Amino acid sequence: MEADSAKHPGSAWGRGVSRFVALALAMLLAGCAGLPKETERPPSHAFADTANTALGRLAVAGAPDAQQSGFRLLPLPAFSMHARLELVRRAQRSIDVQYYLVQNDETGRYLLRTLRDAAERGVRVRVLIDDLYTAGADALLASLAAHPNVEVRLFNPFPAGRGRLITRLAASLLDIDRIHRRMHNKLFVADNAMAVVGGRNIANEYFMRDAGANFIDIDTLVAGAVVPRLSSLFDTYWNSPYVYPIESIAQAEGTPAQRRQRFEEMTWDAAMWAPQTPIERDLLGYQALAEDLDAGALSLVWARAEAYADAPHKALGPLEERPRVTADAPEGVLFNVRRHVRAARRDALVTTPYLIPGRGGMESVRQLRERGVRFTLVTNSLAATDESLVHVGYRRYRPELVRLGVELYELSPKRVERTRRFGIFGSASGRLDGKSAVVDGKVVFIGSLNFDPRSDLHNTELGLFIHSPQIAAQLTSLIGFIAMDAAYRVRLGPSGNIEWMSPSEDGGPDVVHHEEPETDFGSRLKLELLAPLVPESLL
Repeated sequence: MEADSAKHPGSAWGRGVSRFVALALAMLLAGCAGLPKETERPPSHAFADTANTALGRLAVAGAPDAQQSGFRLLPLPAFSMHARLELVRRAQRSIDVQYYLVQNDETGRYLLRTLRDAAERGVRVRVLIDDLYTAGADALLASLAAHPNVEVRLFNPFPAGRGRLITRLAASLLDIDRIHRRMHNKLFVADNAMAVVGGRNIANEYFMRDAGANFIDIDTLVAGAVVPRLSSLFDTYWNSPYVYPIESIAQAEGTPAQRRQRFEEMTWDAAMWAPQTPIERDLLGYQALAEDLDAGALSLVWARAEAYADAPHKALGPLEERPRVTADAPEGVLFNVRRHVRAARRDALVTTPYLIPGRGGMESVRQLRERGVRFTLVTNSLAATDESLVHVGYRRYRPELVRLGVELYELSPKRVERTRRFGIFGSASGRLDGKSAVVDGKVVFIGSLNFDPRSDLHNTELGLFIHSPQIAAQLTSLIGFIAMDAAYRVRLGPSGNIEWMSPSEDGGPDVVHHEEPETDFGSRLKLELLAPLVPESLL
């Protein structure tokens, strides 16, 4: 065939055109495909009677009273993954998992394998994943769902072209208003007694196992009164009409027994990547969770807390049911973040990987600064971000933020590598992914909400609000490590242009950068070309 094409390049070009036309036609036809109309979704809910499980007994025994919840911040990836795995291994009744991303890599496959092991010992496992990044994982997820006690469901799935992201998007061009709306929630609950909440997805780059780039993030272990509330929020999504069983979307080949064998074949190699139990203490002085669980006593900070999640119809309900301004939805995450931040009397500290304040956010900042409230923001630099288009939106607001007196910091990949406080990044870049806030040293937000229009308008989010000066002091300290050891301080120079400051490596005067640091001319030029073309509402 190759020789024939070489002799007749015109015929090869013709075949190429024919293939392109055929592919385009197939995609156009697929674009007319819709989601299944008659889909069975057997409703299920969190078990309420889990107080006699091992995790339930520990949670009850440690609580000062029935109204409080216990927390342990998980800033280091190894401790955060270890906490999830220990909850899976010790769960006796149920495990509920809800994520924007469960990657088909060593981290994702190992976690799915441990969930399979829990199901085999009789634990009910419910896995809910947003469908945006599951391309190529249908066989893996359908094989997991073939095990007794396991159900896998997808939020807002793609009905066609499922093998690759590009074919999925092409096959759904006529349904673009639906497919760009996603479930960004991150939640992990065991026995309706303990949970992990925060910003991490399940993928190598969230747990320091990626060769290219790894994220600095924050999760928290949760026990006590707020956990049933988290379970009820999971149930709302699990039983919603926007969620589809994997079997109704993906073609599952073979018998259930064959699919279970297929799962074993697809995940056995991940066992070789089993994360090790941390042997040292973390940044806050905590030991590995397994040691506490073995000893029968949890080291937690107990406090009053609230949990919120956007309703699923924020993303996918009929237009008349979607909140026009999500800040006006009292049960939503954004409403409650703004409520607490706007009430600040002394100081507010916010971290977010993507920062596009918009008019509402800028007005909030302006009011806080007029009242003399100290406002600190920590976000990614252009060199650190994995979404340069979002940086286009952010930089439109950067000069005004600095003029208002906001203490603005941008993460530096080089400084992250040098500090090693958050792990050994080696040749991998460091990026910020933590979504958090501290208000007046007593109220803490930890969750999935980015401070950008996509989180505001199009994606669903989940978050915790913890009323604890001790947790606030811990998180403030962690964010301080980032700002002082791993970031640039952004200021306005004498001519009014943005400047970036960092300490000198040899102890001399601060180094001042006049261009986006750690970037080249090409990346900055691309930003200039894209800036006029990017609609802020989609960022």
